Amino acid sequence: MDQILNQIGGLVLGAVPTMVLFIFLVVAYGLLVRRPLDRILAERRARTSGAVEKAKGAISEAEARTAEYEDRLRKARAEIFAAREARIKQWAAQREQAISDARAATAQKVLAGKLEIEQGLADARRQIEAGSAELSEQVLRAVLPEAAL
Repeated sequence: MDQILNQIGGLVLGAVPTMVLFIFLVVAYGLLVRRPLDRILAERRARTSGAVEKAKGAISEAEARTAEYEDRLRKARAEIFAAREARIKQWAAQREQAISDARAATAQKVLAGKLEIEQGLADARRQIEAGSAELSEQVLRAVLPEAAL
């Protein structure tokens, strides 16, 4: 058993430089590679998260501007629609006024025409009545001999 312990002791004693070298490499890795890598990764994370926050801010600003634009567009459309409706009402009122004026003018012309026809009819009746006495005398002269008159 002593022999085994001596062999193990020799192996451990031979492994000491390897362990020291391994510990040195781990410390050197930590100092030369790991710390700068951690520092760079932390800086990168900070930049990335800052960029992400900046992008989120830009997105929210763009959404706010889009909402404002859509609101303005909706208001402009409503104003245009209201103006259009007002203009249509104005045109309808003008059209109704023109129709009313045309009806009134037509009614006046019809009334004047009726009066003219009635006046012509009255004139014709007077002429017929005036001419009827003369015509009846001519008919009597033609039908009856002159001695009867």
